[in-house]
Amino acid sequence: MAEKETNVGMFTLGMVGTNCYFVFKENQEDPEGFKHCILFDPADQGQRIFDALTEKKFKIDLILLTHGHFDHIGGVDKLREITGVKVGCYIKEEAICKDKYLNLSNDFGADCAVSPDITYNDGDIIEAAGLSCKLIATPGHTSGSCCFYFEKDDILISGDTLFDESVGRTDFPTSSTSELIRSVKEKLFVLPDDTVVYPGHGEVTTIGHEKQYNPFII
Repeated sequence: MAEKETNVGMFTLGMVGTNCYFVFKENQEDPEGFKHCILFDPADQGQRIFDALTEKKFKIDLILLTHGHFDHIGGVDKLREITGVKVGCYIKEEAICKDKYLNLSNDFGADCAVSPDITYNDGDIIEAAGLSCKLIATPGHTSGSCCFYFEKDDILISGDTLFDESVGRTDFPTSSTSELIRSVKEKLFVLPDDTVVYPGHGEVTTIGHEKQYNPFII
């Protein structure tokens, strides 16, 4: 089997160990020798993320958010200030990104709010950095939670919707347990079993593994 051209890198940042991913084409470089990437959920320390990526010869072309909780957006404003890159989210999550009470930052002393530059609808195809992914609306953890699916590469950035043998919490503002379970069953478990799931916290898993072993989805 041919080696996949699309790779996923990761930082784990912030007070609750949030996974921040950057997705890129391995064999594509610009004339200056930089690989271009889409960055997902810059959790904290935007300057540190920028410095680390620059040192490894990466440039961010777009920032995408799986949802608006403070532990997934803490590094956004600094990165946007440094790079001028645009930030996108699912349209139903825009209000949570902007509200420090709904995004929980007020509860944790982070006082963080982000105004996205771009909003997308369920099913929209997003293209950047030579990549293409589809936004899949997966309400439950928040009312506007979403995942990003790279169909050609069997990659799913799942945010806090689906974890390794677990799911996201539903005791927050706008959360719904029934919606989350429905989202996983109807939106994610229909994806190919070998789809690799990159969650917002914890270890990487696959759709096939979660269909068989996730005790929260029955």
